[in-house]
Amino acid sequence: MRQKVLVRGLVAAGIVAALAAGGIKAYEPFATSAHAAAPAPVAAAAPLPTQTLPDFAALVDRYGPAVVNISVTHNVKTGFNGQQFPGMSKNDPFYEFFKQFQGAEPPSDVPVRGLGSGFIIRPDGTILTNAHVVADAQEVTVKLTDRREFKAKVIGSDPQSDVAVLKIDAGNLPTVKMGDSNAVRVGEWVVAIGSPYGFENTVTSGIVSATSRSLPDGTYVPFIQTDAAVNPGNSGGPLFNMKGEVIGINSQIYSRSGGYQGLSFAVPINVASNVEDQLVRTGKVSRGRIGVTIQEVNQSLAKSFGLKEPTGALVSSVEKDGPAAKAGVEPGDVILKVNGKQISRSNDLPLLVANLKPDSTAQVEVWRKGAAKELTVKVAEMKAAKTAEAKTDKPHGQLGLAVRPLNPDEQKEAGVHGGLLVEDASGPAAKAGIEAGDIILALNGTPVKSVGELRSLVERSGKQTIALLVQREDTKIFVPIDLG
Repeated sequence: MRQKVLVRGLVAAGIVAALAAGGIKAYEPFATSAHAAAPAPVAAAAPLPTQTLPDFAALVDRYGPAVVNISVTHNVKTGFNGQQFPGMSKNDPFYEFFKQFQGAEPPSDVPVRGLGSGFIIRPDGTILTNAHVVADAQEVTVKLTDRREFKAKVIGSDPQSDVAVLKIDAGNLPTVKMGDSNAVRVGEWVVAIGSPYGFENTVTSGIVSATSRSLPDGTYVPFIQTDAAVNPGNSGGPLFNMKGEVIGINSQIYSRSGGYQGLSFAVPINVASNVEDQLVRTGKVSRGRIGVTIQEVNQSLAKSFGLKEPTGALVSSVEKDGPAAKAGVEPGDVILKVNGKQISRSNDLPLLVANLKPDSTAQVEVWRKGAAKELTVKVAEMKAAKTAEAKTDKPHGQLGLAVRPLNPDEQKEAGVHGGLLVEDASGPAAKAGIEAGDIILALNGTPVKSVGELRSLVERSGKQTIALLVQREDTKIFVPIDLG
C-alpha cells in the first residue's frame, strides 16, 4: 500500500472544480380545507427565510483576473548516467549493454516545463506564489487572464515559508484584496483559484477544516487546512474568504495518490505578507531563534510536571551556548508565555519566536519544578527550526527496563555526561516507545547516572506517570511512562 505523502506540487500546483449556487426553498405548511373547522385566530407567523448555498460568481468576476498562471523552465541533463533505466541495478547483466548503447550520445541540456499559480498584489506587477513553484527555474513566464504573457523576475524566495515574490514589467493591473489570516474561523467557506494540471483560472470551494496546522516538513508555518479541491498546478494560487479577501496561499496537499483527497494546506497570508515585505526591502528574511528543541505537552506529561492542564511547549533539549541556554532555560522546562503571549500548543512557539527581531530581548515564562519562572532571552538569528516528535516502538523492574551506565568512551561518543544505556525494554517502557539503544538522561527533570539512582527516583516520585528524558541518536525527547 502506498504511504500518504505531502505533495508540494513540485513545479506544478493544485486543482479546482466550481460549485454552482442554488436555492433551497423553505418548507411551508399546506393550507387548510375550506370545509374544515376554522382554527382559532392566531398572529401571522413571519415567513421562514429562504436558504441558499453561497454564490461565488461575484467574487470570481472581481478577483479572478488578478490570479495568474505561472510556467517555469528548468534545464535537465540527459545522456547515460545509470538513471535512464529506473530500477536497474549496476549488477544487472543488461546494465553494461544499455550503457554502451546510450554512450554514443553526449550529455545535453533538455528544457523541462512546470506549472503553478500566483496572484497580483500590487498594480505594478508584484506577484506572490510558492517558493517551490519557481525553485531552480531558468525562466519564469506569467500569463494573465487576458492572455498577455510576461517574463517574470524572481525578486526573492523563502523556502522556509514556501513564499516567493515575482515582478513583471506591467502597470495598472488588477489586484487581490489582502485579508487577515488571524481572523480565519474553522467552518467558514473558502474559494481557491488556480491552474490545476494547466487548466487556467479553475475555481473550487470548500470550508476551513483547521487552523494553525503543523506539518512534518520541518517548517514553522501554521498552515490553514481546507477541503477545497487543490491539485498539482494550484500551488501558489490564492485562497479567498467570502469577503473576497486572500487569507492564504495554496501550498500542499496530503494524499495517497498524489491528487486531491480532501486535505489541502495554505500558507496564512499574514505569514506570506511578512515574508514579502522583507524580501522586497532587504532581499532576505530575518527570523528570531532561541535554540531549543520542543515537543507537545500531552495529558501524561502535564501530570508528570505538575501542570493543571496540557499547555505550553516542553523543552526537550537546549542548544549548547545558545540564547536559551545563556538565559537559563533547561531541558524539562515548559514554555508557557513569550512576551506575555500564551503558548497553548507547542506549534504556537516557533512562529512566535520567528517573528521576534534578532538581537532583541524576550521575556519567557517557563514552568519548572511546579512553579512559574520568568527568564530574559536575547534572541538570535534563526538557522533552522525543529520540533521533536516521539517515536513509537520496543525485563525488568517497575519500568520494564534493563539498563547499564555508559562507559567514558560511550559518553564521549554520545556527547553526554552520565546517563544509562537501555539494553532491553518491556512492559510500561516498551509501551511508551523506549527502545534498546536509547540513553536515559533524566527522570522528571533529575539527571540519572546509575541504576540505583533511577530505581530510587521511580520509587520516590509517588506518581502514576513519570517523564523520562531520552536521547536517541542526536535527538533528545521526553517520553511519558504510565506506571499503572
